[in-house]
Amino acid sequence: MIFTHGKRLIMQELFEISIQEALSKKGVTHSTAQSLLGTKHASLPLLIYGAHHLRNHYKGESVKLCAIVNAKSGRCSEDCAFCAQSTHHKARLHIYPLMGPHQILQKAFEAKNIGARRFSIVTSGKSLRVEEMEMIIQVLKLIKERTGLILCSSLGTITQQGAHRLKEAGLRCYHHNLEAAPSFFPKICTTHRYEEDLDTVRWAKEAGLEVCCGGILGLGESPQQRLELAFTLKELNVDSIALNFLHPIQGTPLEGTEPLPPLEILKSVALFRFILPDKDIRICGGREFGLRDLHPLVFWAGANGIMIGHYLTTKGRDYQLDLQMIRDLGLEVSDG
Repeated sequence: MIFTHGKRLIMQELFEISIQEALSKKGVTHSTAQSLLGTKHASLPLLIYGAHHLRNHYKGESVKLCAIVNAKSGRCSEDCAFCAQSTHHKARLHIYPLMGPHQILQKAFEAKNIGARRFSIVTSGKSLRVEEMEMIIQVLKLIKERTGLILCSSLGTITQQGAHRLKEAGLRCYHHNLEAAPSFFPKICTTHRYEEDLDTVRWAKEAGLEVCCGGILGLGESPQQRLELAFTLKELNVDSIALNFLHPIQGTPLEGTEPLPPLEILKSVALFRFILPDKDIRICGGREFGLRDLHPLVFWAGANGIMIGHYLTTKGRDYQLDLQMIRDLGLEVSDG
């Protein structure tokens, strides 16, 4: 009993030191993060308390809501092991070419009507063809003029010129996930190099765009590789972190992967908050599937944003439930 009490005091001291380190240095060090990684379930409430404190300090009590449209589905040449849209896999999927401008505009209005402040146009494939990029440029101008939404896009890899053109068309934020840590990425995708994804992030930042970048947790990576991803994002100085959790899809190589336990998801979100305390942390695909009854606790674990509506290839939940959850937690929807 004395030994257990002593361990709790040591853990409490670690959390207090970690909070102060995150506040003074805008993020804990690798060494401190590694120590926090050793948090057991019995001490998880203390870790969550620290993440919640950091979230409130940097982000207040508001939640940022975003929504997407899967504007071009399937026929992707990349072999990402988790993705139903890859031509290398046998997942069942509704396949269609790039939507027309008014179709995408309608989806933007629908996103606005359910409470989203940000709207992202997402397309399958490594990158867009020239004529597709031209259409996206026109759509961005149309949506900006007609809806007033904050515009985001996820169009695969882009060039330096492409990033500047998107910025000029009214795009606020470019989204491009790294998916996994550098050391784990070759086990997930073999059809392009990690450096190509890093270049896209750098071009977007150089053009003056905000960058939303993250990955999928639960692909089979180690806990240490989740920290590696977090510190890679910190080095890139991205503005927003998009955290997804694997929802295994039949017909993909990861269809039989055991999902992360809800407590492990909450622990991971909290660790990302300690490492990136002043960044937006948005919880996206797989949140309801992975967190189940612990879903609301993701905000106490450090998140300050969620994606509402449907995801790329899986359904989301009723947006009214999300809005009620936010109200029940005493939080409010952000205008940004």
